[in-house]
Amino acid sequence: MLGAALLGAQARPAVKKKTAPPPPAAARTFPIASLTVEGNRIHSTAKILALAGLRTGMPVSKEAFEAARDKLLQCGFFESVGYQYRPSADGAGYAAAFTVVEVQQVYPVHFERLPEGAAELKAVLAKADPLFGEQVPGTEPVLKRYAALLQRHLGAKLDDRVVGKVSAGENPETLRIVFQPATMPPSVAEVRFVKNSVLDSTTLQNRVAGAAVGSVYEEKKFRQILDANIRPLYENRGRIRVAFPKITVEPVTDVNGLKVTVEVDEGETFTLGEVQITTSDIPAAQLLKAANLKKGDIANFDEINSGIERIRQVYRRAGFLNAKANVERKPDDKNKTVDLAVEVSSGDRYTFRKLNIAGLDILTEPHIRKMYTAKPGEPFNPEYPDYFMARLKEDNVLENLGKTRVEIKTDDGAKAADVTLHFR
Repeated sequence: MLGAALLGAQARPAVKKKTAPPPPAAARTFPIASLTVEGNRIHSTAKILALAGLRTGMPVSKEAFEAARDKLLQCGFFESVGYQYRPSADGAGYAAAFTVVEVQQVYPVHFERLPEGAAELKAVLAKADPLFGEQVPGTEPVLKRYAALLQRHLGAKLDDRVVGKVSAGENPETLRIVFQPATMPPSVAEVRFVKNSVLDSTTLQNRVAGAAVGSVYEEKKFRQILDANIRPLYENRGRIRVAFPKITVEPVTDVNGLKVTVEVDEGETFTLGEVQITTSDIPAAQLLKAANLKKGDIANFDEINSGIERIRQVYRRAGFLNAKANVERKPDDKNKTVDLAVEVSSGDRYTFRKLNIAGLDILTEPHIRKMYTAKPGEPFNPEYPDYFMARLKEDNVLENLGKTRVEIKTDDGAKAADVTLHFR
């Protein structure tokens, strides 16, 4: 019986004991002997490596390089990131290099309706991200990461969520990144004016409607709309002290918007006082005559601006193509007059260099060239080529004259201008 039992035991297959797998071999680490970045043009090598978290002397393995690469890829500043490493020349560590392709399209950073100023909020982002600057990419990782940083910093100061987006600025052609609360404030549904008499409310409402109605209401921006659209209407009537002392808002019941009521202080009418011109190259008396601004007239700044433009035209005709005029107002509230101090900066003088004529036969071209009285080396008058072509048409110098065109090319380096007259 014992033998049979033993035989039976021997007939059963042996049960193997389960053993734990051997522990994985520890990743071998070596110090970084040298570390470079290739392909970067916008961001410095030091800032990229600071974000990657690597530095020379640090013991690393392949996994550390992969983690650094992933961190750079996820930050939103790079389209691609690669790396390579090999033993250093002395064999004591790694010689490593990252290759990056940066996101080229970047935008200026703005903050709206947040409880802290731009300088403080930019400092928060700069401290958290070495790559932060005045302009950053508008990629989703950047927008989300910066919005979260601002949200965490502002904490209880903001009872809302911070979001970032790329949007148009005051100039529709200029894009920017804006961080702001997620909940948008109500928009302007209606604008009313009170205490106005010089200009009727309908005129004022029509002038401001396109810029104000439908826009998100913020008092600072709304006042900018008033200054850009309403103030000129009054200044053209000599009301240079027009003011908007009180702006009130209330919800409109039938739409999701606000009724904005603007109190207008129209001020009194000012007349034009003395006009003083600080100039060089051209006598002030000649410029005053060209401006045709008369002392004692209502200080109509539409006409005043036209007079300043006539001063610039005098300079342009004398070859000073980039002349600028700065106007300082000097109001006298007691006498209700406003003096003007006009400072003209003439800039460089351009000369006429060459006349080209296209579209005429070899017999006609010399005749037209002889009629063109501007001479090479003389101050360039940019109005003369168009004047010359107009006179040719008026005097019927050329029969069957078709479409004509004037082309002016300036050489800023040589301060010269070439003219091409195109005939058909």
